[in-house]
Amino acid sequence: MTTLSQAPPIVEAMCGRYASSKEPEDLADEFDVLVPAADLPRIEPDWNVAPTKEVYAVLERPPGRGTDEEETGRTQERQLRGLTWGLVPFWAKDASIGSRMINARMETVAEKPAYRRAFERRRCLLPADGYYEWYPTSQTTAKGRARKQPFFIRPTDGGTLAMAGLYEIWRDPERADDDPERFRWTCTVLTTSAEDSLGRIHERMPLMLDPERYDAWLDPTLGDTDTLLGLLTPAAPGRLEAYPVSTRVSQVANNGPDLVEPLPLDDVPAEVADHAVGRG
Repeated sequence: MTTLSQAPPIVEAMCGRYASSKEPEDLADEFDVLVPAADLPRIEPDWNVAPTKEVYAVLERPPGRGTDEEETGRTQERQLRGLTWGLVPFWAKDASIGSRMINARMETVAEKPAYRRAFERRRCLLPADGYYEWYPTSQTTAKGRARKQPFFIRPTDGGTLAMAGLYEIWRDPERADDDPERFRWTCTVLTTSAEDSLGRIHERMPLMLDPERYDAWLDPTLGDTDTLLGLLTPAAPGRLEAYPVSTRVSQVANNGPDLVEPLPLDDVPAEVADHAVGRG
């Protein structure tokens, strides 16, 4: 899949980096996607997912890759697809805006022109192992800026973090009507205020959906704003753990399972160890 822009900055704001290493067959089983294994998308395991990369998304819509107008009245099907992270609104003149649309705030998602239509009818789940946030320490760099310590935040039980998301389908005006790549499928992560313990690392966090809310969230026929917002509640204290990891994750080019390995708390400054959540 073609990326939307050049590589992102070294460190992203809000939820701008996560890990996704599960095989598509495992995700299909977990999210009740009933399609042949041969039809599942294939994305390499990635422990440093950054904006403009292709990511797995669970969504419901008729089979195929047509537009809404072509799909009226057709049966909805739960699907696992590969989407580009960074939502391009349907009305955008070009795709470059996508790299700046990686997060949508829950508090305004039903009102913002860029997200309003997607919130009404194009909702998805973005499966992750966990996500990264950078805590600004009291130490400074040679340029006098706060030295940032990355933390990996994941479900305490080691399960999948199902992040609430939105997706859009953008028609590339530069491509012909018979070009199979004329439609770009892109997505964004919904965020909310972080609960107290995680808020000490970063004030925002992705919205984590529980399995009993998957069906309602993915249902494209459910468009009542109050009902949808009622599905979005921050993770309860104790559901997520956070621990410091290597600063290697700050460089997008670095990848591998070692990026999510915890640093021994005895080997990091006290202020960093004090911000770990759910680990002794």
